[in-house]
Amino acid sequence: MTSRLLKLFTVAAFSVFSTLYFTPVMAQHPDPTQKQEHPKENGDDHGGKKKSFNAQEIIFGHVLDGHEFHFFDITDKEGNKKPVGIPLPVILYSPERGLDVFMSSKFEHGHKAYKGYRIIEEHFLAELKADGHDLKKEGLSLGKLVAVDDNGKLDKSVKFYDLSLTRNVVQMILGLALLVWIMISIAKRYNRGEGVKTAPTGMQNLLEPIITFVRDEVAKPNLGHKYEKYLPYLLTLFFFILINNVIGLIPGTANVTGNIAFTFVLGIISFIVILASSNKHYWGHIFNPPGMPGWVKLILVPVEFLSVFVKPTALILRLFANMVAGHIIIICLISLIFIFSAMSKTVGIAASPLAVGFTVFIYFIEILVAFLQAYIFTMLTAVFVGEAGAGGHHEESHAAH
Repeated sequence: MTSRLLKLFTVAAFSVFSTLYFTPVMAQHPDPTQKQEHPKENGDDHGGKKKSFNAQEIIFGHVLDGHEFHFFDITDKEGNKKPVGIPLPVILYSPERGLDVFMSSKFEHGHKAYKGYRIIEEHFLAELKADGHDLKKEGLSLGKLVAVDDNGKLDKSVKFYDLSLTRNVVQMILGLALLVWIMISIAKRYNRGEGVKTAPTGMQNLLEPIITFVRDEVAKPNLGHKYEKYLPYLLTLFFFILINNVIGLIPGTANVTGNIAFTFVLGIISFIVILASSNKHYWGHIFNPPGMPGWVKLILVPVEFLSVFVKPTALILRLFANMVAGHIIIICLISLIFIFSAMSKTVGIAASPLAVGFTVFIYFIEILVAFLQAYIFTMLTAVFVGEAGAGGHHEESHAAH
């Protein structure tokens, strides 16, 4: 019943968001070639049209990677927004220009170029489109670094390699450092006899049941007597995903596990472990399924072979989709407040408690999802590794005898 209500609520939230968002946005982007006769209709006293709330920019600004940790904006008396955040190092190497290292604050949030490079923001993206650039074909999108000439125009002749420490990279390193610190500190306690001769306390008391659960409910049932061989990898996988999931729920941080590159690397590592654990019995069932007629094998063998690649793909997409979806739902719910406020302040105030209430509800669901997705990724990895190494146990025991 709870799952059904959650699904209905998700559909309703996206329906309301789509209805209220896409119509105002389409209406608030007039033709730049036409003169605006009533500049003060929206309440701008400075003769310019007041910029509407752009939920799409907020959503993608949170979900996508970036060169800074952006927390919030401060609006001064003149209506100018001053972003507040932490700039990150930009590391670029070009065969023509050499190595350049500087902070992303030099770009002034994309409004200026620095040392022949610039971050694509809304105004620059509009300029590129006006200059006749095919944005999709050339891979030009918001937040991407590009080389520019002295006039600020896109310079395709300059090739460079972006080695910058983006917020996903920095946060992933911080998550890894936190994981190493926690595990080393717990290991030192066990070496001193704490938790062995006495009852575990503190962080030991918190993590020991989780480690025991992964060992007894994930590793042993799926890997059998080989569980000790794979347990360090499974525990590292579980806690690394869990830590990044939980950190990503803190406002102002990056959604690392909602980045397809992050989940892709984890999936590839699991794929390599699966292949390294496979045996001839496993491949024999794929290329020569026993007990099947020849004409059935012609259909079954390609399907079984594709399943080898489908398994890591399922790991990659499941984690990515679930973590992105939760963050988007939360931002959509918060955006409803500003969308309603743009229509009417009274409606916005009335809708605020409902939107905040549902946001808090989804936030707690996301905490559960953070643990659940770490468990599912680890469990499926153990299942796939167990399947690859299954079979042939009887033959090995007979050979030993």
